[in-house]
Amino acid sequence: MREALTTPDAPAAIGPYSQAITAGDFLFASGQIPLDPATGQLVSGGIVEQTHRVFKNLAAILAAAGIGFDRVVKTNVYLADMADFAAMNDVYGTYFPSPAPARATIQAARLPRDVKVEIDLVAYLK
Repeated sequence: MREALTTPDAPAAIGPYSQAITAGDFLFASGQIPLDPATGQLVSGGIVEQTHRVFKNLAAILAAAGIGFDRVVKTNVYLADMADFAAMNDVYGTYFPSPAPARATIQAARLPRDVKVEIDLVAYLK
């Protein structure tokens, strides 16, 4: 069985997708970009500020499921420019306890709204 999970504390879906889906013991969060859910606007700043906003959005989705980053088992990070990897990675590391989740990081030709970073995740609910 699968159910949509939504929270007003993360940006609303702007297309035919859900903020997150729970299926069995797992939560699958859609890719988050650095949108402020209160204003619908992109945060100002570079990769550091954008990565922090993405993690705030992901934290809100996890909180809506009653869990935190310690339950994340897999992430996918999409960067507009792989030259931003080190700065993104420094921010990323502050959100996860050890052991960190499995991860893939790729440079995408283009991201929604021309942002610098998008991250999705899978978390274990139990």
